[in-house]
Amino acid sequence: MTWRIQLTPTALKLLSDISDRRIREKIGAVIDRLTEEPEKQGKALLGELSGFLSTRAVGQRYRIIYKLRGDNIIVVIVAVGIRRDGAKDDIYNLAKKLFRLNLLSE
Repeated sequence: MTWRIQLTPTALKLLSDISDRRIREKIGAVIDRLTEEPEKQGKALLGELSGFLSTRAVGQRYRIIYKLRGDNIIVVIVAVGIRRDGAKDDIYNLAKKLFRLNLLSE
């Protein structure tokens, strides 16, 4: 079964904010691979982000946070960014903030 990829406006903005074109292309390749068995590629997130999955990209530093909408066979990419454990600009901290503000929507 092939899944269709959909990027939210927030995810698209976060991806376009990455200045290095090569990194954007590598992240794009990982996103493209999510069309095949996305449920097996990601790790389920906990807490505020339960229901979302996360997969690694670009040397394990970047994360792609997504949600599966099985009724329409769609992978919804909601956030893309770098993992900096403990930093304010860590992608998981940003995703939690967006979730609280209802901006992490499909």
